[in-house]
Amino acid sequence: MNADQLRRAVRRFVAIVAEMDQGQRRLAALRTSPDRYLITQEPPATYGEFLFRTSGPLLHEPPAGERGQRGCPR
Repeated sequence: MNADQLRRAVRRFVAIVAEMDQGQRRLAALRTSPDRYLITQEPPATYGEFLFRTSGPLLHEPPAGERGQRGCPR
């Protein structure tokens, strides 16, 4: 295995680990969302209830320049 092949393999490995990390963070945010544990799918009745439902961490989408070819983070 020459240096170029090793470099490519390391880049692929790093990209896979970064994608798994992003997926884990997204999954944790979805699991801890108050909306997930609602019995009914009704909209919030009050502004306070709306604020509670949206109180979890917000995941920001990367700018277009930092996205990959299909819109995924690089």
